[in-house]
Amino acid sequence: MKEPTRRPFLPPMLVIIFGILAVSTGSIFVRYAQIHAPSIVIAAYRLGLATLFLAPVALLRHRSELRGIQGRDRTLAIGSGIFLALHFATWISSLEFTTVVSSVVLVSTAPLWVALLSPITIKEPLTKSILIGLGMAFIGVVIVGVSDVCLFQDGKLLCPSFNEFIRGEAFVGDLLALVGAWMAAGYLLIGRRLRVGISLVPYIFVVYGVAAIVLTILMFASGETAFGYPLQTYLWLILLALVPQIMGHSSFNWALGYLSAAFVSLTLLGEPIGSAVLAYILLDEMPTVQKIFGAILILAGIYVASRGEAKAAEPQV
Repeated sequence: MKEPTRRPFLPPMLVIIFGILAVSTGSIFVRYAQIHAPSIVIAAYRLGLATLFLAPVALLRHRSELRGIQGRDRTLAIGSGIFLALHFATWISSLEFTTVVSSVVLVSTAPLWVALLSPITIKEPLTKSILIGLGMAFIGVVIVGVSDVCLFQDGKLLCPSFNEFIRGEAFVGDLLALVGAWMAAGYLLIGRRLRVGISLVPYIFVVYGVAAIVLTILMFASGETAFGYPLQTYLWLILLALVPQIMGHSSFNWALGYLSAAFVSLTLLGEPIGSAVLAYILLDEMPTVQKIFGAILILAGIYVASRGEAKAAEPQV
């Protein structure tokens, strides 16, 4: 039986909170792995290992449903995997050029693009609560982002000039993170379309597998190798596949079977908060008062949107 036709065994919001905590570890594991491994290798391993870990369950328990993914659904699933591959290729690369907070904040603008495209692509109207929550959360994102490149001094906000900004490495990293957000939006929109009729494991097995193939091709095309790195690097790569990918991304893909794409993508704005906390604990990056205020606005926005979404989701569960 397909999951969307039955009552979920866990409250979707509880699963989403778990997903936020899991994906928040991603940027930290990437930073540790980047000490020795190139970004494209990290991305290929993340999706390749995740697919490998899912294979026994997918092939033994969901073989008939995998065979049933045909026609338009199969084409869309392949497209979702390509979007996911490009999302990780660009976002992980961005962490080489800019800070954890800037990268995660910019890649977390995906909900804006999902919200703008949902009524057009999947005919999913935006509720008032989601629009209000989205507005609150994005004000928080802007505050977090500005506080990362600007500083308050003598009561004034001091920021670098635009010309200085685009000449720096940070601009390259920020642009890559933004492209990663666009790719994530495509991935989420297709996921909402397919998860209504395809259960979780077959869907993510196909999507993660396609993404792994694309990233592996890109890895070898760029002249990189998958072997020869320190043992500790492979530990970070395994953790990337298990925690933020299988536990984190899969939680959001599960929720897409019950909640709107706009709302699920909005909850991803909780990731910068989790990443900032972990960066403080593990990388000694102290959050400013502005970052804390922005984080509060993001959480408030998610809460406002969740109240309305819970009512809208009742007929689906």
